[in-house]
Amino acid sequence: MKTRIAALASTAVALCTLGAGAASSDPIAEFYKGKTFTIVVGQEPGTGFDIYSRALARHYGRHIPGNPSIIVQNMTGASGVLSFNWLYNIAPKDGTAIGTASQNVAVEGLFGNTAAKYDATLFNWIGNMEESAAVCGVTPEANVTKFDELLTREIIVGATGPTGPIGQSARALNGIAGTKLKITSGYKGTASIKLAMASGEVQGICGLPWSTIKAFWKDELDAKRFRPIIQLSARRHPELGSIAHIDDYAKTEDAKQVVELIFGQLALGRIYAAPPGIPSERVTALRTAFMATMSDKEFLADAEKTRIDIIPTTGEQVESLVKRFYAVPVPVVERAKKIVDAK
Repeated sequence: MKTRIAALASTAVALCTLGAGAASSDPIAEFYKGKTFTIVVGQEPGTGFDIYSRALARHYGRHIPGNPSIIVQNMTGASGVLSFNWLYNIAPKDGTAIGTASQNVAVEGLFGNTAAKYDATLFNWIGNMEESAAVCGVTPEANVTKFDELLTREIIVGATGPTGPIGQSARALNGIAGTKLKITSGYKGTASIKLAMASGEVQGICGLPWSTIKAFWKDELDAKRFRPIIQLSARRHPELGSIAHIDDYAKTEDAKQVVELIFGQLALGRIYAAPPGIPSERVTALRTAFMATMSDKEFLADAEKTRIDIIPTTGEQVESLVKRFYAVPVPVVERAKKIVDAK
């Protein structure tokens, strides 16, 4: 009898241990274990978005339960819209892919771009690595020392696709401040425009993030082969000192509202989104892992070495800002659309 009781007790302990193990297992970790996680970048290699994403990829996997392997893939076209079309309509809806592109992708639908086959308010926004401050800058060949000179002098500036933030920023300056920028579109990304500036094809660029300049245009900046002449951002950047700001040229309340819509997007500097339809618990895990990465000491040391700024915001904050843009009154949107329209 004692032997039977001991055997039953042993079996009960084993079953309890098994049950405890099953209960304590992490389904998120189980899902991601052994998986390959993809970060799709909507800009060409060598751009700021590419460099930021590769830095993220080197550390993000440590914070995602199950520690998946992470790869970065570039999918260029239509200033990031192509990659977000893929993310929304084709990418797996299981939490194994996220994407990033310039901030314009979040508002293309608002501005009526029919090439954007997605609803930005339905993406699962994972987070933002940096709130951008952008500038318009020129080469010495432009023979321009301050922004006001562009009100009477025409120069050629490079741009990517007609809907990209580089071209939109230049058109916004023409429409709001009255500059005479001649825009040459068709470059694959800012790295290509940089080469065009070095060869003399163009004399300037607008909408270039200050963090990109500090990290990847530092030699040109230090050698005065690139001169920032106006800030294009939601607020003035302390490192840009007395350089003119777009707010200086928004003289009416109407113009101020348009400026806030067009350049307020820069708060979405390095955004990352996942497709709609992902299980909510995986979205939460990816958001949590993203913010944990942003404060990871190894990641921050890597970011400093790579010379990129980290000013993160949460996925929830990105989601709220995107929704706020889509709640802007229609008349303001229409005025902004008229200014940035490439036609």
